[in-house]
Amino acid sequence: MTGVRSSTVDGVLTRSARRAPERTALRYADRTWTYRGLDEAVSTAAAVLMDGHGLRPGDRVASYAHNSDAYLITYLACARAGLVHVPVNQNLTGEDLAYILNQSGSSLVLTDPDLAGRVPPGRPVRPLRDAPGSLLAELGTPRAFTSAHEPSADDLVQLLYTSGTTALPKGAMMTHGALVHEYVSAVTALDLRAADRPVHALPLYHSAQMHVFLLPYLAVGAENTIIDAPDAARIFDLVESGRADSLFAPPTVWIGLANHPDFAARDLGGLRKAYYGASVMPVPVLERLRARLPGLAFYNCFGQSEIGPLATVLGPDEHEGRMESCGRPVLFVEARIVDEDGKDVPDGTAGEVVYRSPQLCSGYWDKPDESAEAFRDGWFHSGDLAVRDAQGYFTVVDRVKDVINSGGVLVASRQVEDALYTHPAVAEAAVVGLPDERWIEAVTAVVVLRGEATEAELIAHAREKLAHFKAPKRVVFVDGLPRNASGKILKRELRDRFA
Repeated sequence: MTGVRSSTVDGVLTRSARRAPERTALRYADRTWTYRGLDEAVSTAAAVLMDGHGLRPGDRVASYAHNSDAYLITYLACARAGLVHVPVNQNLTGEDLAYILNQSGSSLVLTDPDLAGRVPPGRPVRPLRDAPGSLLAELGTPRAFTSAHEPSADDLVQLLYTSGTTALPKGAMMTHGALVHEYVSAVTALDLRAADRPVHALPLYHSAQMHVFLLPYLAVGAENTIIDAPDAARIFDLVESGRADSLFAPPTVWIGLANHPDFAARDLGGLRKAYYGASVMPVPVLERLRARLPGLAFYNCFGQSEIGPLATVLGPDEHEGRMESCGRPVLFVEARIVDEDGKDVPDGTAGEVVYRSPQLCSGYWDKPDESAEAFRDGWFHSGDLAVRDAQGYFTVVDRVKDVINSGGVLVASRQVEDALYTHPAVAEAAVVGLPDERWIEAVTAVVVLRGEATEAELIAHAREKLAHFKAPKRVVFVDGLPRNASGKILKRELRDRFA
């Protein structure tokens, strides 16, 4: 009875394959997959994994690889076989890589040949592609897959490791049911349609690209294109050729597109939907993008890995007058703003965002204390500081750990960053608090320039926009900001570097 009522991650693809078997599902490099062909490839990959490596349902399988069609196929194959998929940032090396492989207890690492040498010795490895015996090569001989264990909605399907911007990563335990609920929320909140032609440019190990866009788009039967990285010229080519009309990217990538020398000259009128998230979009940058592409519908997506990761959306018809907002909770998410005691705060007052949702993880893998702390009082505590207005719109102020205590007054780094972005010479900015004998923490701006500006000039510019106690006490100029592959700026690294 349980299997009859369950909805699983791989079932999302199976249903689309039955509705439109010959429709194009996916393009990558020179390969094209129909929905039927993709579904058959998933079954073959599931059989290869289970028969060729002695795996059993519940075993963890790590994917340490670049974007490709093979990456997607093996994620869905793990889901079909009852395995737990562990996506690993392909930029990790050494102790960082070993930590996730060891902490997850991964029995097998699926990887690309150029990354295989980084995997700690003694751990079983299987190449995904471009090598003899690769999993992709096995897909040329279709195989049926049957299993004595049919996954259910309550079974684990993935360990989503947090980005680790403030501490060691934790593996959020995602069930089939949690992710399927999140896919439905994404489809409804983001207006995903079968006629859309999305390009997926961000790393597939990251929850936003995989779970907010690629899988929900497969659910509705869209034609998807995966590319290796968010290369501006490649994206512009796909849009001009009619192969892409929607794109998700973090603000850092949108900033790069807006600053690209070809941005003003290319014909980008075919781009209909622009999704942004993963970190805060500076309002001045959003205004520049909207002025250049007035027909483009912008969606702000906000959340975190533990909730699948979509929690709120600000739709294109909601931006006017509230461009700083991240929108309202999606279909399956209930959210509140609370104080340190867990009590609701009045509208317009900053507090921590807490959630209840079937999209939420089941806790953190092998970390009972951290799980209990995050899920205290019957709500998941996000660590995000936000305000809610009378219409139910949320605006993120900061991460709780990133709020700056300057002279006993709390300063939100985002507000200072937005003020700096209004200066024409500022390409990127990150604001952190650094230890200071007088101020406890001194508001410090770390800035990447695209023009000429001095420290004194930027401080004066910020003071024109902000109360003086919020303006930076110091400005540091750098060539680039440290960030993870999802685009989040690693403020912990900036604090350690400049403290």
